[in-house]
Parts: sequence; structure tokens; C-alpha cells
Amino acid sequence: MNSPPNSILRGSAVGLFLFDVCEEVKLDELRTILGARRLGEGLKHAAAEQLFFERPPVVESVQIPGDSQAQVRVKYYDYGVVSVLFEFPFAGDWPDLISLSSRWISGTDLPTRAEEIAKERVARTRAALVKPYDTWLSEDYFIFFMREIGGNPTAPQLLNSCGMQITQVVRGENAALSDDERREVVQSAMSYYPNDLAVLGWNAAFVYDSLAGSETTMQLLEYANSQLLEFRHYDDLLTRELAGVYDSLEKNSNFIGLWRLPREASRLQTMLLDVTELTERADNAIKFLSDMFSARLYRLAANKVGVHDYKSLTKEKLRTAEDLYRFLIDQFHQSRTFWLESMVVLILLIELVYVFHGKM
Repeated sequence: MNSPPNSILRGSAVGLFLFDVCEEVKLDELRTILGARRLGEGLKHAAAEQLFFERPPVVESVQIPGDSQAQVRVKYYDYGVVSVLFEFPFAGDWPDLISLSSRWISGTDLPTRAEEIAKERVARTRAALVKPYDTWLSEDYFIFFMREIGGNPTAPQLLNSCGMQITQVVRGENAALSDDERREVVQSAMSYYPNDLAVLGWNAAFVYDSLAGSETTMQLLEYANSQLLEFRHYDDLLTRELAGVYDSLEKNSNFIGLWRLPREASRLQTMLLDVTELTERADNAIKFLSDMFSARLYRLAANKVGVHDYKSLTKEKLRTAEDLYRFLIDQFHQSRTFWLESMVVLILLIELVYVFHGKM
């Protein structure tokens, strides 16, 4: 491996923070409240036309008093996720970028600032929110976009000469990492043209691309993280609901409790339908129109941040909930049949007693 060139890097550093704030956002009402644009309006690159949102998110810019460097953007997804993005210009060398990544990933005040902005925006737009949550789940992701690198290296040259530095940026580590770790990280590298590169990690990414190309990559990374947040929410919801049903079964195992089973089953079925509808909406929010590279990049991002893992957990718990629903219904029917048959036998016994008592 060649030694890294002492090159100047120019681009931007992005902190992306997402919050699950409600069950649904009424985008049309929100757009009226904010006077904001839809995603896609004003974008300057053709690649954005290949990304199609079923219900395009609403985007607004935010001014932060006393911070002239940061560009702040808030985005609202129809399935209840609000994202806050901070973008800062960057110019420096590899040690500067590694140091910045380490500081951000290990701890920064940006999450607190992002949550304050999200809370202020949610309070302002509450009329457009359906069933706001009292507590929010959150996700964060850091993206380091380099649009100029000294010497204009190709992607293979950059990986060959600066693979360790890129690994440190993606992992947020100041210290040099092992060759095994470097190989693990660069396995997630993707390129479309000779002079662009995206290396994705579970909580950070390094992107070497033009302004237009990096915008598309940022959209895909943001969407993947919003999906992760939604599936985390569904997993948590299903866990609590299933625990509640199990607890109810233990408490209501007597005769009176058995007649409460239909109510428990109905509540569980309603929850199943709601979660299935919401997961399908989040899962199918974006389509790729003849852009196979973006589709592959999205799949890589979703795999890296853990979307597929949480989706599998959610699907498994949905299957468990469906089995439990059928169990509740079967138990009720069996119990009702047992008691009806017992009542018939009891009536027959009473009649027999009267018959034999009359003959005595």
C-alpha cells in the first residue's frame, strides 16, 4: 500500500439527526403551514430525477442565530420522521478530517441542538401531525463529503494510497486500525465514475464526489436511516404489545378472563393491521427509476445501518403476533364450546333429577 499523499481536502461535513415524532405527517397541511418546498424542487442534478418518492418529503431551511457557517435543513417524511441536517464547510488535510470525525462520532453538541430544532418545529407544525409521540426514538449519521482532493486521484488510487485514513474517518478513530479492519471497511466502497467513491459504515460515511452526486448519496443515506428509525419503532411497539398480551393471558386465565379474549384479540388484530400498513408505507416510500447504481447504493446503506436486521425482527414479531391472535381466537372458541357443552350436560342432569324425583 502506498503512503498517503499530503493533499488538501475540500468539501463539507454533515451531521444528520432523525427523530420519530408521530404516526403520520399530513404533508399537504404541513406545506401550507411552512410554505416549504417538496424534495426534488430546486435540485440541480439529473440523478435526483431517478429517485421517486411516493409522497415527497417536505423540506425547509433553518437559520441558526450566531452560526454563519452551518447550513441547517429540516425534512419531514409522511411516516412521522423528522430529520435535522447540519452541513459545515471543510478544508484541511487527512489528519484534520480524521480528528473532526473522531470528535463528532465520539460526542458533540450537535444532537442536542438538532433535538431543540426538532422540538421547536414539531410545536410549530403540530396541527399537521397525527398522534404525536411523547417520547422520541432517534438516529444519527455523519457524512464527510470531499469534493476536491489534491491530485484528483481516481477511486482505486484513493483507496490504495489513503485506505487507512478513510477507514479512520468512517470508524471515527484517531489511532491507526488493523489491516483486517481496513479491508472490512473498504469492502463497502462503491464507485460509478472513475473519480467518485462512497465508503459506507454503520454510523458514518466517506464520500468523494461532485456536488450533484453527493446530494443523491445524502438522500439515500438519509432515507435508509429513516427506515431504520421506523423499524426500530415498530420492533419496540410489537415487543410492548406482545408482552401486554402475555401478561393479560396470565392474569385472565379464569372463567371471566376467558370472555375477555375476543377484546384482546381484536386489539391485537388492529395493531397488526396498523403496523403492517405503516411498515409497507415506510418500506415502499422510494422507488428507483432506471438507476441501478442508486438502487445498489441504497441496498448497501440499508445493510450497513441495520435496516434489514430490524426489518427481520419486525417481521418475526408480526408472525408471532399473528400466531398469538389465532391462539386467542381458538382459546375463546374452545372455552365457549366447553362451557356450552357443560351447560347442556348440567341441564340434562337437572331434568333427569326432576324426572326420577317425580317417580319416587
